Amino acid sequence: MTETTSGSARSSRSKDGIAEKAEKAVKTTRAAKPGKGLRIDRIHTTPGTHPYDEVVWERRDVVMTNWRDGSVNFEQRGVEFPDFWSVNAVNIVTSKYFRGAVGSPSRENSLKQLIDRVVKTYRKAGEEHGYFASPADAEIFEHELAHALLHQVFSFNSPVWFNVGTAQPQQVSACFILSVDDSMDSILDWYKEEGMIFKGGSGAGLNLSRIRSSKELLSSGGNASGPVSFMRGADASAGTIKSGGATRRAAKMVVLDVDHPDVEAFIETKVKEEEKIRALRDAGFDMDLGGDDITSVQYQNANNSVRVNDEFMKAVESGSRFGLRARMTGEVIEEVDAKGLFRKMAEAAWACADPGIQYDDTINHWHTSPESGRITASNPCSEYMHLDNSSCNLASLNLMKFLRDDDQGNQSFDAERFAKVVELVITAMDISICFADFPTQKIGETTRAFRQLGIGYANLGALLMATGHAYDSDGGRALAGAITSLMTGTSYRRSAELAAVVGPYDGYARNADAHNRVMKQHADANTTATRMDDLDTPVWAAATEAWQDVIRLGEKNGFRNAQASVLAPTGTIGLMMDCDTTGVEPDLALVKFKKLVGGGSMQIVNNTVPKALKRLGYQPEQVEAIVAHIAEHGNVIDAPGLKPQHYEVFDCAMGERAISPMGHVRMMAAAQPFLSGAISKTVNMPESATVEEIEEIYFEGWKLGLKALAIYRDNCKVGQPLSAKKKEAEKKTAPPAAAAPVEKVVEYRPVRKRLPKGRPGLTTSFTVGGAEGYMTANSYPDDGLGEVFLKMSKQGSTLAGMMDAFSIAVSVGLQYGVPLETYVSKFTNMRFEPAGLTDDPDVRMAQSIVDYIFRRLALDFLPFETRSALGIHSAEERQRHLDTGSYEPEGEDVDVEGLAQSAPRHIDPPKQAPAPKAAETAADPAPKLAHNSTELLEIQQGLNADAPLCFSCGTKMRRAGSCYVCEGCGSTSGCS
Repeated sequence: MTETTSGSARSSRSKDGIAEKAEKAVKTTRAAKPGKGLRIDRIHTTPGTHPYDEVVWERRDVVMTNWRDGSVNFEQRGVEFPDFWSVNAVNIVTSKYFRGAVGSPSRENSLKQLIDRVVKTYRKAGEEHGYFASPADAEIFEHELAHALLHQVFSFNSPVWFNVGTAQPQQVSACFILSVDDSMDSILDWYKEEGMIFKGGSGAGLNLSRIRSSKELLSSGGNASGPVSFMRGADASAGTIKSGGATRRAAKMVVLDVDHPDVEAFIETKVKEEEKIRALRDAGFDMDLGGDDITSVQYQNANNSVRVNDEFMKAVESGSRFGLRARMTGEVIEEVDAKGLFRKMAEAAWACADPGIQYDDTINHWHTSPESGRITASNPCSEYMHLDNSSCNLASLNLMKFLRDDDQGNQSFDAERFAKVVELVITAMDISICFADFPTQKIGETTRAFRQLGIGYANLGALLMATGHAYDSDGGRALAGAITSLMTGTSYRRSAELAAVVGPYDGYARNADAHNRVMKQHADANTTATRMDDLDTPVWAAATEAWQDVIRLGEKNGFRNAQASVLAPTGTIGLMMDCDTTGVEPDLALVKFKKLVGGGSMQIVNNTVPKALKRLGYQPEQVEAIVAHIAEHGNVIDAPGLKPQHYEVFDCAMGERAISPMGHVRMMAAAQPFLSGAISKTVNMPESATVEEIEEIYFEGWKLGLKALAIYRDNCKVGQPLSAKKKEAEKKTAPPAAAAPVEKVVEYRPVRKRLPKGRPGLTTSFTVGGAEGYMTANSYPDDGLGEVFLKMSKQGSTLAGMMDAFSIAVSVGLQYGVPLETYVSKFTNMRFEPAGLTDDPDVRMAQSIVDYIFRRLALDFLPFETRSALGIHSAEERQRHLDTGSYEPEGEDVDVEGLAQSAPRHIDPPKQAPAPKAAETAADPAPKLAHNSTELLEIQQGLNADAPLCFSCGTKMRRAGSCYVCEGCGSTSGCS
């Protein structure tokens, strides 16, 4: 995308020899003018045309309500967004990122204003600090950055959108690491600094291992309090601030070294509190998440992690003893059984999900600045790991934007364009440090001296599925590793090019040998990585070229940044980019919620499913049948025509075919060697998981070279909502309530509306799997279908008689007001013989005669938008989708996504049949209403997602890395 005037001798990718010579000549010319700024090339934009002028803009109303009481918690009407932005993305950006008081003239009301506020600030700072070779290059930089943000190619982390270009401090970092020493002054500074960070809505992590243990003496002669006691005070402070400040949760990470004498007490802190929660709950106190009495429980505002070293892990492996060391002298004051201590960690994680584990020697083996201090801690989500009193600003790329189809329908990952966008984003991220403000002076000084960046990505799970790769497969891991390697290699290459223009980071000279050693480690890992198929091999080749340039340019120029990449949760910004999956996570489930323009929502099958089926070689009619099955069942098991060996491609984080815990660990291991930092991810385990399985996960994480790991066993937290199945069981075993007074009720019955003597009709002949038949469908003159007759030819008296009886039952139901779409949703995909090919071009395959009949009736009598919601399309519509990517007829404004929208919409009861009162339906409760994809999955699977409720809108959140994000309003439970 760009070249420095110092030159980059990377080989041209051009196939044209003349173009290659010309490019080399340009590089030679630029190399003769060192320190004159970057030349910026165009990626997406057109000279003379602003990116805003290339899209269609529309005005929308954003009204967000709390589903619990129906109250409006945010409203802004007439906001301006591109027409291709989803309702959810528009709602979240408007409510979270637009600045100015709602209703005031200063309030932002257009995405243009938001992007301009940020991008123009970056351009101005870049010009002031000598990043660009000319004003023309600065303008291209501005336009390319605006285009990428406008088209959801990438996003900065939330603090950038909150603060940049405003009158308030321009904090751009979401991740902070603090430090604390063994003195009361330092401990009180910790409380204050942490509180100020929480007040601003961010999170912080730190290591408490410098504080002497409760088994050591103070200088006055008494026993020290120990770090666990000081954790209590910090936890109370965080709990208070989260309730009264700008954020509803204080994101914290507390780390303790495994050789600290108080490590056992640290491990057991949350386990004991979990027992307290159980006792209080059994005594009648409200201990649910958000309950009135949960605040009396301690240590609930932080994630806890034990920092283990290789010495300890080898002692676990060999079954030997391990020494706990005094903080002041370093002498061993106690020896413990290493396996026993490791077992206690696993038991505690089994009981309450804490502590996680961090692998100290692995972390510091990849440390680029060891001469300036060890890495001792991480941010709350565990992806940022660097020096104490430092911060990291993040940005994430939307991987699905780089998946392309060629003219023959083959897929490839656009590695060249991906690398150009990475260069653009890294340049912008580094510029931001020039003008950024920081919460403390120490953090500001360290960050400006080391310029830590955290580029990452989202939508990996969607990309793997769309390309026909199982998440837990060698091919999936190879593609993930290749993309991660190319991203980090390109980032460091750009960092070396920036160093030639504006200088290396201040700490580089002292750490040059270590930094270049780590670059070689990354390059070596890239060289030895396994190549699998036609998708990942070209990406590996581009990554190899990038790492060669990194080593050469780094030794010559140094590096502008001590750190370049992490894999963050991408919660709110993932929703902003309309990503199906967050960070490195797989898909949550195959069926999701989609909000509709004008209000309401519908269930849809993920857009990536049809792409995956196409990649795997399935024909359009097979794709339609499989998608319809997924819409009804929520999984691919027994989907018509789907080969069992392809089931794994559609495995998700939850559901009938959930990815195994070790599958998550292996994916993390595939990406970790190519990241500067670590990965925000929690390995979900079923409720039936054992302590031994958790020990295996933690041990394999060390063997596979991970930097950090956390697990979550379903339903291990008392405060989590019970699953649907458990609630139902509790209701069955609950004692009967006292009989309520009998109340006289009025019973309403539906009224039959008969057809007139003369009625319009349509007769269709059909063949299903060799069985011939005729269908006559008669209609009301002005009110849709009212009668169906079925006649089977030469099928014997039994089938013919059953079809006669079935058609009479359907006809009577139609006349009593049962909507046709209800029948269609119930009887399509019903499987029995005869089944197979048909002679109907619109319905090429049918799973049974009943399946064919109701597909045909839907095509003849239901409007397009209703059919599309049910996943039923004509041959013409399917062809239109292949040609244009849309099923919609031209000229019609229909808010559907064709094949992906396959689950039935909500059907209102007929007007002739008012709903009976609650007393009459007690034995048949109404179905639970879902408000997002997590709750939908719970209803479908009868399981519990173990996620907290959103404090803003009341819906259940879903996991994003090691944090949670609300699909409804974009709120997160941790750092953004």
